[in-house]
Amino acid sequence: MKPEHPIFPGVPLVESPIFSAEIDRMQLDDREKEIAIALNRDGYVVIDFPDPDLDGRIDRIRADLAPQLGIDDSDHSSIKQGGIGRIQDAWKTQPDVKAIAANPVILDLLSRLYGRSAFPFQTLNFPVGTQQDLHTDSVHFSSVPPRFMCGVWLAMEDIHDDAGPLNYVPGSHKWPMMDNCMIGRRGADSRPESAQLPFHDAWAALISVQNAPTERFLARKGQALIWCANLLHGGSVQTDPRRTRWSQVTHYYFDDCVYYTPAHSDEYLGRLDLRQIVSIADMTSKPNIYQGAAVSDPKSVRPPLRNALPHRLRRGITGLISRITGG
Repeated sequence: MKPEHPIFPGVPLVESPIFSAEIDRMQLDDREKEIAIALNRDGYVVIDFPDPDLDGRIDRIRADLAPQLGIDDSDHSSIKQGGIGRIQDAWKTQPDVKAIAANPVILDLLSRLYGRSAFPFQTLNFPVGTQQDLHTDSVHFSSVPPRFMCGVWLAMEDIHDDAGPLNYVPGSHKWPMMDNCMIGRRGADSRPESAQLPFHDAWAALISVQNAPTERFLARKGQALIWCANLLHGGSVQTDPRRTRWSQVTHYYFDDCVYYTPAHSDEYLGRLDLRQIVSIADMTSKPNIYQGAAVSDPKSVRPPLRNALPHRLRRGITGLISRITGG
């Protein structure tokens, strides 16, 4: 008989080590089960974005953001590179960006896949390809328990191969999650120019040793790619500077976690760069929660040593100290 509660509540259902036994718990239809299986196996899955007004939203977003980004969207022969490259959190001023981020069908699906309620916390809008090296989101955004974070990348036009398509390494979400201790550096006292740069050699070594292929996503307008927190992804080289690659990335966290930035943290010393998170969907503040208790300082979740020791051991230590001191 299936247990009433998950055996591993600190692991997303879709990434559970007993995924095959947990999939029925997610209450998915046949198509959604295919999504879950692909996400568990590959670390990503492609879906059609579920919004009947998507074309209108995309048109309005491009019209609103192109001038801010320094893009002449109407001149197909103009150079599109050289502007600011992206706008973070355009949802604050652009209602269609917010509507895409807070799409209720996506939120419901992610919540069932992960076993906790999903909420969007950041948007990034791009007019061109990022040309970023392969990286994982998990060094930028992580959680306790880990892996309760994901991204949804939406193509706002048909993506041409010369426009610097999104690329990714299938299955890399199952590789070790990078932290500063693994690569021999301190994070809490450092602020490198790029949060992900210190990890590049480690990721490159994993790709080389695993002989892992990198795939490109030549997306059609309206397709979305959901990726797990630890999936290696980036932007390929843009060979035609006249082409756009309009897209929106929304990053999601899940309820009842501690939210922090690993690149600036030393987890094993209890030094976490905590994030103060607000849900884009309803503007509610999301407190950092560990096992049901609110956390403002990571050290606050540690029980006092006296209370952590068994009663007999405490009594033995007290007696030993008394004999040593003559008390």
